[in-house]
Amino acid sequence: MEFRELFPESRAVRVPDLLATVEPTPDRPADRPYVIVNFISSADGRATFHGRSGPLGDEGDRALFHGLRERVDAVLVGTGTLRAERYGRILSRPERRERRVASGRTPEPLACVVTRTGDVPRDIPLFAEPQARIVLFAAREVSLAGVGAAVQVVRLEPGEMTLTTVLRRLRADHGVEMLLCEGGPTLFASLLRERLVDELFLTLAPRLTGGGEGLPITRGPELPDLVPLRTIWLLERAGSLYLRYGLGQS
Repeated sequence: MEFRELFPESRAVRVPDLLATVEPTPDRPADRPYVIVNFISSADGRATFHGRSGPLGDEGDRALFHGLRERVDAVLVGTGTLRAERYGRILSRPERRERRVASGRTPEPLACVVTRTGDVPRDIPLFAEPQARIVLFAAREVSLAGVGAAVQVVRLEPGEMTLTTVLRRLRADHGVEMLLCEGGPTLFASLLRERLVDELFLTLAPRLTGGGEGLPITRGPELPDLVPLRTIWLLERAGSLYLRYGLGQS
């Protein structure tokens, strides 16, 4: 699948070549993973339509979405997004898992979930998948009755329950060097508040929701200061725009 790169060059590009450049930077923090966030937004600023992000995307967005999953060591998702999107296996296609194994990595990324309340959507396909590896950070007891996946529960005291702590544990205990966050908006905003985001991949879909209850890509209190973004690339395919930003630099 080809995209048209508009910045920094004008050329035709393919997804595997594009994503081969997604690597932790040399100056990345040593005590946590390099954090990439991936979102889609309608042209009027909504991250979902009828409660889900899927209707906003197309083949190009899905190619980047799954390509990023293939590149990273772990995928972080909020419980609300897990429930709304009915998450299944992180890499469903065998050829993607085979490429990872051939490169010396695990067949698929570790799935990471954080919950303060202990309310986890155990009925989604991800928790029924025997091959899924999940680490669940929780401030309360979590029932895993009926779960078929391999789930490791990490109990944290409420005062320890920060994303900084979670990311440090992922780096130290699970060797996670590159982490992909797929939302939702509250989780993304929390990562921003703790200054834990290194890159943002944002698909701008050529669609309008016309209002509704859909959230933007962040949700919560405003930050003390604006976070500047540095454009790494801008792509176009079938009317959709694909932006890759570095955070923290103007």
